[in-house]
Amino acid sequence: MNSAASPASSRQLLWLVAVGFFMQTLDATIVNTALPAMARSLGESPLEMQAVIVSYALTMAVVIPASGWVADRFGTQRVFFTAIVLFTLGSAACAASPSLHWLVAARVLQGLGGALLLPVGRLAVLRAYPREQFLEAMSFVAMPGLIGPLVGPTLGGWLVEAASWHWIFLINLPVGVLGALATLRYMPGGRSERPPAFDAGGYTMLVVAMLALSLALDGLGGLGMKHLLVLLLLLLGLAALTAYWLHAARVPAPLFTPRLFSLQSFRVGLLGNLFARIGSGAMPYLIPLLMQLAMGYSPAQAGMLMLPVALAGLGMKRLVTSIIGRWGYRRVLIGNTLALGAMIAGFALMTPDQPLWLRVLQMAMFGAVNSMQFTAMNTVTLKDLDPAHASGGNSMLSMVQMLGMGMGVSVAATLLAAFGPWLGVSASAAGPDALPAFRAALGAIGAVTMLSAGIFWQLQPEPPRPDDDRRAGESRAEH
Repeated sequence: MNSAASPASSRQLLWLVAVGFFMQTLDATIVNTALPAMARSLGESPLEMQAVIVSYALTMAVVIPASGWVADRFGTQRVFFTAIVLFTLGSAACAASPSLHWLVAARVLQGLGGALLLPVGRLAVLRAYPREQFLEAMSFVAMPGLIGPLVGPTLGGWLVEAASWHWIFLINLPVGVLGALATLRYMPGGRSERPPAFDAGGYTMLVVAMLALSLALDGLGGLGMKHLLVLLLLLLGLAALTAYWLHAARVPAPLFTPRLFSLQSFRVGLLGNLFARIGSGAMPYLIPLLMQLAMGYSPAQAGMLMLPVALAGLGMKRLVTSIIGRWGYRRVLIGNTLALGAMIAGFALMTPDQPLWLRVLQMAMFGAVNSMQFTAMNTVTLKDLDPAHASGGNSMLSMVQMLGMGMGVSVAATLLAAFGPWLGVSASAAGPDALPAFRAALGAIGAVTMLSAGIFWQLQPEPPRPDDDRRAGESRAEH
């Protein structure tokens, strides 16, 4: 394996990986407040723009499982450089897109690069720093990643009003060029002399399953697919998932070993992550649409209203460890999941004449509960993994996180499309006329989130282990 980064370049390496993580998380949220403006520019309905978000999240979910092997096979420097180039080219293609279909294709290209930025950068940091310094290094890298969702919706709304929606992608171009040049100078080669064999068959089955199930779910709402095609995609996805499970139980080195699911905390945490994140993933899509289409907010105002969510989430990070240490994972996750579902359903009570302070308070409370949910779910999923399974478990968790985010947007769009005709709300409705569809969708998503508390009910009521504080720090670095 190539030598790790020299001490002189290690600090620059951290900044390089941190900026890459910031670019990835920024573009996962910056488009949310710009969707109505993008829809008007492209001649589409704002309620049918979910593919712009889903395509990015789904591409990342598909690529993440292969990122470790790709970095071992071709080297961290080469792969990280390629990731930045793909991300930058995808950003330019997004800005130049003349139609929704072109924009979705460009987001896929952008997602190909974005999916490799954090996993490959994290691997480079792991090789450059001794284990006793790794957590501190990754905490530094994670901070810009937490800032990305903080400024993304606000920056997106401001750019839409000050210039045009194209600039939410064009701002990536100079950063991408500088990042590519910095990669060539500061990123170590990091290529493995004998990379492990890649489970290509299992990876293909898993990708087919994720794509088929996600497209089927999205087809129920916004893609206009016929019911028969949706049913066939569902069957294909379930068949591919079953085939992968049987394949993984047979081959000696599968992509994700079924032995991971022998740990009760991992399988409960992973399934809880998937279903609870449907609600959490739907909100960054639904709230800006609700504010602009039904409440009369401008893009910049809608983006500013998301600031209390992010600020309260950052503040809650300091309290998570002590809360879990006192009450334990099972109680915290059951109670917090119920509270999260109630918060989501509570957004259905919003009215145009609601006082601003009450709206800000509601957003902040949701941000705090949502942050607690993310950290507790991530930590309980990873806390009992031994070193031999830590890498595979972490990759599977990252994949499920992105898959859950995409599914949340698809579910929200599907519910809006379904409730609209039932409640007499047309696709072009605006102002108070559009509120009934949003209220019904928020109530349904809140109910589903509350039901997912039953998954965490299956956790054993055991006291936290002494190393859970360290695991919690690692989980926050991952998020």
